[in-house]
Amino acid sequence: MRNPKNITLPVIKIITTINAPIERCFDLSRSIDLHMVSTKHTNEIAIAGRTSGLIELNETVTWRAKHLSVWQTLSSLITEFKAPYFFVDEMVAGAFKSFRHEHHFETQAGSTVMTDLFKYKSPLGFVGELFNTLFLTDYMRRLFEKRNAVIKEYAESEEWRKIIPQSV
Repeated sequence: MRNPKNITLPVIKIITTINAPIERCFDLSRSIDLHMVSTKHTNEIAIAGRTSGLIELNETVTWRAKHLSVWQTLSSLITEFKAPYFFVDEMVAGAFKSFRHEHHFETQAGSTVMTDLFKYKSPLGFVGELFNTLFLTDYMRRLFEKRNAVIKEYAESEEWRKIIPQSV
């Protein structure tokens, strides 16, 4: 992600420990279907590209959701992928100026540690940076925490079988 003015980009880091195998956590994290479950409060649906199942390298998904009382459309592309340890989605169209969302997975003491790193740039220069500070960073953090809580809930119960029945 280019940053020609060396502006410090907001970074959200969420670490979630899940008592489930790394492969299950990885697959649940890239599940379009589970993403829609975790964002039902925003009425988020996949409308183009990969619209169900497990997203793969070089695939896109376009989401439509209501955030901050406004309907928005956002498309992202999976730009890096190393199962079951890492994948990256990057915005190709949407309300942000840019974003890069890294999903890291590692096994520690029999559990999976899932780390999200979300780096983004808002449009509108100084106004966008002020909006980040006052509201957007906390809003996005809560959105990721809610999403990760759903992934953890599904991974640690038998619910994962409804999403990825052929997986571990």
